[in-house]
Amino acid sequence: MEKRHKQEIKRIVIIGPESTGKTELAQYLATQFKTVYIPEYAREYVEKLKHHYTYDDVVLIAKKQIELEKKYALKANHILFFDTYLIITKVWFQVAFKKVPEWLDYTIRKSNIDLFLLCNTELPWIPDNVRENGGEMREKLFEMYKSEINYYGFNFSIISGTGSARFENALKIVNNFLK
Repeated sequence: MEKRHKQEIKRIVIIGPESTGKTELAQYLATQFKTVYIPEYAREYVEKLKHHYTYDDVVLIAKKQIELEKKYALKANHILFFDTYLIITKVWFQVAFKKVPEWLDYTIRKSNIDLFLLCNTELPWIPDNVRENGGEMREKLFEMYKSEINYYGFNFSIISGTGSARFENALKIVNNFLK
């Protein structure tokens, strides 16, 4: 039953560097399509840490994101939006630790993601107690995410614009994709 349900749902990932409006976009799209989105677990987890995150912390975050997909897929109507994805986690491993768990590549490769919405960096970077990649690193991360999406052969569109135009651009792309 779960397998059948899984195939009926279109999975759309919002991905991009820090402070590019992923959460707001995931919330907006989920509201527009009267469905749910999977929240970003990494932020919640890292905010509660009493130490700087470790490789093992990021492994736990990745596994929790996988678990959340299963949970939210049962709540979704015909679309499930993701406020982050394992590609971001893979790049995080590469940048912070110079190594990636072997199982992560396989998990990404076998995933059923239908569309990635890659958020461009024209929104200003807003620092907070969790963000650590402003400036030129945002552009580098954007290119790394784009490269990974291409590497896996996933369908994607770039989300550009600011304010309501950004939301309208994303909505138009999703509507066109669903036709």
